[in-house]
Parts: sequence; structure tokens; C-alpha cells
Amino acid sequence: MTISAETPYRLRYGAEAAFDVPAEWTEVLELQLAHRSVRSYRPDPVSDETLTALIAAAQSAPTSGNLQLWSVVAVRDNARRSRLAHLAGDQGFIEEAPLLLVWLADLARARQVTTELASPSPGDPDFSAAEGADFVEAALLSFVDVALAAQNASLAAESLGLGTVFVGAIRNRPLDVAAELGLPSNVFPVFGLTVGHPADLTETAVKPRLPQQAVLHHERYALEPQAAHVKAYEDLLNAFYTRAGLPTSWITRVAHRFGTTAGLKGREHLRAALKTQGFELR
Repeated sequence: MTISAETPYRLRYGAEAAFDVPAEWTEVLELQLAHRSVRSYRPDPVSDETLTALIAAAQSAPTSGNLQLWSVVAVRDNARRSRLAHLAGDQGFIEEAPLLLVWLADLARARQVTTELASPSPGDPDFSAAEGADFVEAALLSFVDVALAAQNASLAAESLGLGTVFVGAIRNRPLDVAAELGLPSNVFPVFGLTVGHPADLTETAVKPRLPQQAVLHHERYALEPQAAHVKAYEDLLNAFYTRAGLPTSWITRVAHRFGTTAGLKGREHLRAALKTQGFELR
């Protein structure tokens, strides 16, 4: 099916956006460019069959070396979602959504496979310490794996007419989240994803992103030219925020997040929390 790219590009980059359209335009591209965060849901449940499809989509994402270093906890219980909402900054939409998926970096299964299930051949090293799981590389692999999987699930949900929004504030108090979900050592909550039937999708606009010139580099990275594109984006997004009745200035948002540790909202302690959960980060 051929779909015009003009509207999706303009929604994502602003009314003045002009791009050459590829020879083939697909419904997948249309869906990806139409992504928006949904924070208002109807009470209708997300069925078991739909959940199975979302996890199948997640498991179809790339995974480094087929190691599959992630897991996910599906939370439907109202009381548990309420407690998790509190831990994530009292965000009401977490309670409103019928399904919260908490995505986990999971080295526990790899350790179990290595130390309990693997049978080394003669001449192989001793696997019993699973020392390779203690390094930053292992943690990084698990975080990359879980992000790819969750994005697949989110896109799959949107293809079914569901709305989603990622919840990074799960990391505000990760050890409390781990306790709530019964996470063992070597499993860490990375982010949440609320899933449900949008209450009114028309209320949720497609938020413009940075111009491609700010993120796409050809052959070598160039930082200096980005400033002009960021300033142009600031004007575009201020207009969007004004229409939405939100505080303006993307530049100020970035500065508040990275200017002081206060902007991290407790996440400045993530290294210590990771180590408490068994991530040695050597």
C-alpha cells in the first residue's frame, strides 16, 4: 500500500519540513512516524492474547549473540501498580493504564546457565565464577537488549491500536521497585511501559523531534553545526508546547536534567543501586 509521506514528515519535523520521499513508503513507516506518548487510558483490559503477541514481538528484536539478557514483569494488579506509580514519582497514568510492563536487565539467567546448566568440555576454563558477567560490558549488553525488545513491544502495541508511554522514573527508586517485584540479584529494573486503550488519541499530539541535521552525521561527527539546528528546534517546540499548554523551552529542560544532580531525581545513585543488585561493573 502506498501512503503519502508528506503529513508524517511534517508532523514529526514541523510544517516546513521538506524531504525526498523514498520510492516505497510503508504502513510501518507511517506507524513509526506517528508515535506519540499516551497517558490517558480507558479501563478496558489488555487481553492475555495481546500480551503474548507483544512479548513475541519483543523477543523478535535483535539480541547480541542471542544471549537474550532481559526479562519483563507484567503488572495488572491495581494495588501493585499504585505502589509502583508512587515509586515512579506519583504519576497517575501508571495507575490508570490496565497494564504496566517493567523491563529488566537480566544477568541472573545467564549466571544460572553458566554456573548450573553448562557442562564444560575437557580443556574449557572453569565457568563456576561466571566472572564475565561482572564487567560493564555485560551490563551494557543487557541494557541494550532490553531497550530493543521494549521498543519492538511498543510498536507492536501501537499497531494494534493501543497506546503506550515509557516510564524512566522507574529508576528513581530502583531498589524499592526491585523489592516490589521480587527481583533477585543480577536483575535490574530499567524502565516501565504502560499499555492500554487510549481514552482520546486526538488529545495526544505528535511531538516534533530535532532536525535530522542535528542527529545525522555523514562520515564524521560534527558538534559545532548542531547549535543552529538546536535553536531552530527550540522555536518549533516552543510553539508546540504553547499549543499544548506546557512549559516552554527544550533547552531549559535539557539544562535542568543535566545542570545539577537535583535534575536526576535520585538517579545519581544508580551505580550504587546496580552494585546492590549484583551488577559489579568492573
